[in-house]
Amino acid sequence: MNEENLNTQVIESLIAVAPEIAPEEINPAVSFRDQFDIDSIDFLNFILTLEKQLGIKIPEVDYPKLSSQQGSINYLLKFLR
Repeated sequence: MNEENLNTQVIESLIAVAPEIAPEEINPAVSFRDQFDIDSIDFLNFILTLEKQLGIKIPEVDYPKLSSQQGSINYLLKFLR
């Protein structure tokens, strides 16, 4: 899976738990929690949605690495290789 596909998966997973977010409003370098009204349950659901869409299991210790769009992409690129 390439970076563009992962980016799409990350955005789709985020919008699945926070449909009020417009993709063009996402700053890739800033934490989702700092940009949007996302609580810990929403963030957990984001992780679970990614796991389901990508068919992977993300260790809980790695969750903080997925706190932003770019962080998620960077992590998943390494994780899926």
